[in-house]
Amino acid sequence: MACFALATQPRPMAMRRAGLLGRHFASPFRLLCRQASFRLNLGVLSGGQVSMEPQAAVDRLKESGLLRTQGLIGGKWIDAYDGKTIQPVGVVGAITPWNFPLAMITRKVGPALACGCTVVVKPSEYTPLTALAAAELALQAGIPPGALNIVMGNPSDIGDTLLESTQVRKITFTGSTAVGKKLMAGSASTVKKISLELGGNAPCIVFDDADLDVAVKGSLAAKFRNSGQTCVCANRILVQEGIYEKFANAFAKAVQALQVGNGLVEGTVQGPLINEAALEKVETIVKDATAKGADVVIGGRRHSLGMTFYEPTVLGNVNKEMLIFRQEVFGPVAPLMRFKTEEEAIQMANDTNAGLAAYIFTTSMPRSWRVSEALEYGLVGVNEGLISTEVAPFGGFKQSGLGREGSKYGMDEYLEIKYVCMGNLKGT
Repeated sequence: MACFALATQPRPMAMRRAGLLGRHFASPFRLLCRQASFRLNLGVLSGGQVSMEPQAAVDRLKESGLLRTQGLIGGKWIDAYDGKTIQPVGVVGAITPWNFPLAMITRKVGPALACGCTVVVKPSEYTPLTALAAAELALQAGIPPGALNIVMGNPSDIGDTLLESTQVRKITFTGSTAVGKKLMAGSASTVKKISLELGGNAPCIVFDDADLDVAVKGSLAAKFRNSGQTCVCANRILVQEGIYEKFANAFAKAVQALQVGNGLVEGTVQGPLINEAALEKVETIVKDATAKGADVVIGGRRHSLGMTFYEPTVLGNVNKEMLIFRQEVFGPVAPLMRFKTEEEAIQMANDTNAGLAAYIFTTSMPRSWRVSEALEYGLVGVNEGLISTEVAPFGGFKQSGLGREGSKYGMDEYLEIKYVCMGNLKGT
């Protein structure tokens, strides 16, 4: 269906395509806004969310619709032939996670459609309803049948089919590093383009000269968004020894105030973990840390609400020998580690195979630039805990992935460049 839709669609120049997309995307915006509460409820009921993830999804669609595929000069798009043409890569296989089930789809589908590709989406088996709702809204909005397709079923079988197909020209995936490596290896047989947004192990560095209130607020946002279930969550909070006690006390007090419960209830900021396996992983990591000398400042156990709720937790005096220093916890557990010098903090931060997001809290502008340059991460937040935005390139270094999503660079992932040399033309 996706291949047929791609073959039957005309290939207009950039200006015409931009106009078509603008009209098509206007309707999804209105539909998404009218059904905001419905979409939010789906996310809460299927994934335990309490964030405003649907609005992020709208923003990603909007940004993709604004971008065109010809050229960018001085911040304005122009239509000028310069010896090359840019064409859609073709049919895209998009594999999306459960933690932001709508935003992760629109982050991939928006730019793919904007570039002229058709898409086959394999959503997480844990949150399928959001994907189906998105597809239905796309049809209502006038997106041509076959341009956006949703497939459900056994994840391994679907993945293998997408990888083996010569009609699928690109794979885009957000999820674990282990699965990303399998997809990368599987793409080799048909030499597909591939973009991967994989796991993180984000350091959050709090220097002695940091504004304490800003550092606490930013670290709280970086750690506990979506109950700690994001790839850019602060996984290791490194605190310089001169401010460690003050920060630990203020941070623990802020964490203690987080309201846990039903995401449909106003004021709730922490929901459940996705499933029992996720809960058991958190328990294993906390148990390992305490066995090796970490202090439980607050939390450290299953929540009294039962099910898959876990208490927002702060661990003190964490060290490199603990699992939590190496593994992405993907839960509401904040480990605090001491450091002495800037050089030590950088070394600790970079001592990982991951390289997605990092955070710095300091009032020194020279240090902000110096440390940002030294950190081996694709995204760095300075005095800010929420750094993801659809207008900026999102992606990681090292084993946190390949390629970028968002911005002009995210559009490039869905395009092929063709150089055309014309000569000896006789006035035609």
